[in-house]
Amino acid sequence: MSPQTTRANALALATIALWASLAALGTALRHVPPFLLTGLGLLAGSLIALPMVRFDVRRLAVPWPTLAVGVYGLFGYHFLLFTALGQAPAVETNLVNYLWPLGIVLMAPLLLPGVRLAPAHVLAALAGFAGAAIAILGRGGAAAPAPGNAMLGYACSAGAAFIWSSYSLLTKRLALTGRDFSTAAIGTFGLASGVLALVCHALLEPRVALSARDLLLIAVLGLGPLGGAFFLWDKALKLGDARQIGVLSYLAPLLSTLLLLWTTGRPLSWNVALATLLILGAAMVGTRAR
Repeated sequence: MSPQTTRANALALATIALWASLAALGTALRHVPPFLLTGLGLLAGSLIALPMVRFDVRRLAVPWPTLAVGVYGLFGYHFLLFTALGQAPAVETNLVNYLWPLGIVLMAPLLLPGVRLAPAHVLAALAGFAGAAIAILGRGGAAAPAPGNAMLGYACSAGAAFIWSSYSLLTKRLALTGRDFSTAAIGTFGLASGVLALVCHALLEPRVALSARDLLLIAVLGLGPLGGAFFLWDKALKLGDARQIGVLSYLAPLLSTLLLLWTTGRPLSWNVALATLLILGAAMVGTRAR
């Protein structure tokens, strides 16, 4: 494995670690309307770009088609995901959402020039998805009744998974075809997406008063899973193999589940233990496949 690939995988793992905290932070902020939470989190995360530009704001500028890709990914993904969570049971919705790592692995040959899919990638992706399913479904017992139109919710969740996997591959494609953009431009994506999310909040959600604790946690959210993670993810995809990174991404639901078990004081179940073996095995096979 080359030093560049090792660095890319390390950046991907750091991103996954940040995304694993999303569920715990979201639980602490569950009283905040989702579009408001997303908008403020993305706006806070976009500030990370400021020290990256080093007084050269031109690094934040991107062509309109590239900006459209960024807003498609950051805003489109969260719009569909939060719509899904409002319609269908959360556990099943989250499971469908975690099809996106599988999408990255399987769609890479379709969107990236010169990329082929090896049988080991397919096997690793399927094993990782099985592990993610076991980890998520092992979090609790029977699913809660659907709060709305469950089929619409599942469709939105599948759409969110497609958007995030295709967005990730499209940013990689831009880099490979000479239309690369500075990682600092992720701040522009976050700014535009955050503003759109706040517009959705103004139109669709009730007004709420936020406490000082809420604002502090939202700032942490912005620096982590709704901000800093996007910058790391972009760099990882530009440096590494999208198929390997897609397989590594199956660690996200596992780590998220383990963190929730720790914060809630629940014991480790056999489901999570089995998921650990499947996901780690899939990650090892996928990162070594050619």
